[in-house]
Amino acid sequence: MTNLNPARAVVADACGNIFDHPELLMLAWDGEVWRQPRPEELITLPKGSDMFVLPGRIPYAVDPESDEPVEVIGDDDTGQLQAVAAFVAPAYARLLHPAYDTPAGAPDLTLYAYTAVGWRDGRFVVPAMRVDADQRQDPYRFDIDEVEAGVRKIRSEHPQNKALEHIEHCALVYHCRAAQNFYLGRWEAPMPAASTCNAACIGCISDQSGSTFEANHERIAIPSHAADLVELACLHFERVPNGVASFGQGCEGEPLMQWKALLDTVVGIRQRTKAGVINLNTNASLPDKVAKLAEAGLDSIRISLNSARPALYRAYYKPRGYDFADIVQSAREMHQRGKYVSLNYFVFPGVSDSPAEIEALAQFIEEGGVDLIQLRNLNIDPELYLRALPEGAVDQPIGVLEMVAELRRRFPKLRFGYFNPAKTKFGRPGPTPGPNTSN
Repeated sequence: MTNLNPARAVVADACGNIFDHPELLMLAWDGEVWRQPRPEELITLPKGSDMFVLPGRIPYAVDPESDEPVEVIGDDDTGQLQAVAAFVAPAYARLLHPAYDTPAGAPDLTLYAYTAVGWRDGRFVVPAMRVDADQRQDPYRFDIDEVEAGVRKIRSEHPQNKALEHIEHCALVYHCRAAQNFYLGRWEAPMPAASTCNAACIGCISDQSGSTFEANHERIAIPSHAADLVELACLHFERVPNGVASFGQGCEGEPLMQWKALLDTVVGIRQRTKAGVINLNTNASLPDKVAKLAEAGLDSIRISLNSARPALYRAYYKPRGYDFADIVQSAREMHQRGKYVSLNYFVFPGVSDSPAEIEALAQFIEEGGVDLIQLRNLNIDPELYLRALPEGAVDQPIGVLEMVAELRRRFPKLRFGYFNPAKTKFGRPGPTPGPNTSN
């Protein structure tokens, strides 16, 4: 049943204290216009989500009497009010941005996905949807003491492995969930390999040289050796029968830049075991190398994509030595060999759900033989992103829920999710779109 109580606006005072406004209503931004979220777009703030105060951003809300957007004004007690956003937990896709005004001189926002947030019936609510029931990265399912115990055990057994040394740092310092899951002996393990990249993504989380803010992670300094990666993957598959081991992590560049080491790793793993899924998270820039890896035993590929429109793709990725056609061809190379093809599709309300984008994405799905779309939130300052894109990137967006429903209608066998699946789940259909009832 739809809850008819409207969500109230949430703001922060000058000291960063977050509170709900007693009168004004929640306002959001769909990438083109400010509007109130529809009831079916709102869910309770997922457990494990974070809340952010947006520095220098003036919050806006809806005046219930005029039904018009108004600036939320502070008083002597609160000082200048600030906009607030949520960073929703993994496995959830954002549907709307927060509504705010950015005066001149405000700093760029760091690399998170900023989601509108409101207050209704005694709890925070956000416009979001759960896109994957898999619990592998639910933040509250991680016990750091257990992770540290796993690190000590693996370190004592494999003291010379440099790849393990690197992901140990990721698990303990960056709290990377993939690295932590490896040490907990479950789900998906990371195999970072490459220190260089052939793209210069605006939202790269491991290289922000020349930017006004720091990267979220330090990039791996020395490429990993195949022998270390083979040992890492086989150890994981021994402990996790339906496990996944993936090249291409946030702490590295583009793994295809080390394609020979990847090839040796895939061959080495498959000489020792047929268990598990060997997956490649990649920009898919080198289709001939992808074909060689598929022939050697690579099971699946996840292609990162901010847009299926070449001009928008180039504006964000700034590719060096490859172009959009190479990406589509990499998908074809995998599909033609019976391998599993996923898109790591960076959802940005306003861009992703514009009709022109949906048409381009549908064409990519058909041409590339895509099995799964992983709906990932694009972590970037929304205004910074839109300034980088060409004119027409946002044009009459229909809504992210409607975008998913339309793609599902066109491609009944297409799956939607958030994580790289185990082989036992390769053939399962995606969720049927319907009312947004996730909590």
